[in-house]
Amino acid sequence: MTQHLPSSQVAQVEFKSFALSKALIERIDALGYRHPTAVQQASIPIILDGADLQAHAKTGSGKTAAFALPLLHLMENNETTYDAREARCLVLVPTRELAQQVADSFMSYGAGLNGVIKVRAVFGGVSVNEQMQVLGRGVDVLVATPGRLLDLVKQNAVQLSKIQHLVLDEADRMLNLGFQEELAELLDMLPSQKQTLFFSATFPEDVAELSHRLLQAPQVVSVENQVSAQQLVQRVIEVNRNQKTALLMHMLSTEPWRQVLVFASAKVSCNRLQTKLKQSGIEAKVFHGDQAQGNRTKVLEDFKNGDIRVLIATDIAARGIDVESLDVVINMELPRSPADYMHRIGRTGRAGKSGLAISLISHDEYQHFQLIEKKNKLRLKREHIPNFEPDLEAPADCPSRKPKPVAKPAGTGKKKRKKNEQLNAEVWGKK
Repeated sequence: MTQHLPSSQVAQVEFKSFALSKALIERIDALGYRHPTAVQQASIPIILDGADLQAHAKTGSGKTAAFALPLLHLMENNETTYDAREARCLVLVPTRELAQQVADSFMSYGAGLNGVIKVRAVFGGVSVNEQMQVLGRGVDVLVATPGRLLDLVKQNAVQLSKIQHLVLDEADRMLNLGFQEELAELLDMLPSQKQTLFFSATFPEDVAELSHRLLQAPQVVSVENQVSAQQLVQRVIEVNRNQKTALLMHMLSTEPWRQVLVFASAKVSCNRLQTKLKQSGIEAKVFHGDQAQGNRTKVLEDFKNGDIRVLIATDIAARGIDVESLDVVINMELPRSPADYMHRIGRTGRAGKSGLAISLISHDEYQHFQLIEKKNKLRLKREHIPNFEPDLEAPADCPSRKPKPVAKPAGTGKKKRKKNEQLNAEVWGKK
């Protein structure tokens, strides 16, 4: 049976009503948590009962606590003996930032357990030897990205044969990032008898197939993405492409925003925008995959601490940045996937707090934004800012005005029609 719950639902129950250990309840209370979110209210009892779970929940819904709290309770009360390198719980995530964030949450929630449960995070971009040494000191909860975990398993730094709990967090993002082969290889190493928890914001066909293959008689929880106008305001501003940066500078200079997260579609776009802002006296930092892990970690920490006002990021940050009371998210360029639009704007307006999401769209993006609206069941008003109004028709240098390439026909007939399709695919870059 599927439980459909609105994300804005205010639970009447308190955390102390769950069958969690005294140490966990006291820790939750010390952190200021009183009422569980919708996904926590539905998921915690299911996990405590040992059942498999398929949860459909957007970012910002509190899903990390939804699985971390009950899993800590189950492991705290499990008297089975494990060797130092035999992990008991495996949490697979798509990005380095999310791996560290989830591990930090486990350690925070389990702070009252007196170090009984060891939590480790492993991911690429840092020394594998250092991670091997850390794992050698023991691991109970292992939070990992698939590629780095495979390297560590093959070097016998950790063993997965006694995993009792498996969590796939942001499963859709893992598949989008191309982790299919790594996931398949890792899953084959795990015991058949285990509890599997499957969290995903969207459930496209490939994610649904993976869920069906992994889960045994799962309970299903679906948290509807209901966000009130008081929580998250979405604005869409039409502007000529060549005036986007000037409009961004104008807004950063005139609006009293404490912190701003700006999304661009590529690393080079981030770097170029940072340079232009600096030339106008606006300091900004970038966050993307070309940076060393140490630099990325520091930038993220500085942003969370409020030491950075403007952060320019690619979609790698859409599911890894968790900043309390982030004022505004600005889409300088639209994401390719309509689902990624929701993940981007989900960085603000979190946990019932107010937020603002602004998309700057130019003529060549009008149609794509309509698709984003359709897929996410949105209908947003278009705005114009004085002195930055868009032209009635796309300017000559706008990508939408450039003539489309046309493949030369290869003739008629079945074989020749196939050749036509191949030629068109090559012209349009689809091969």
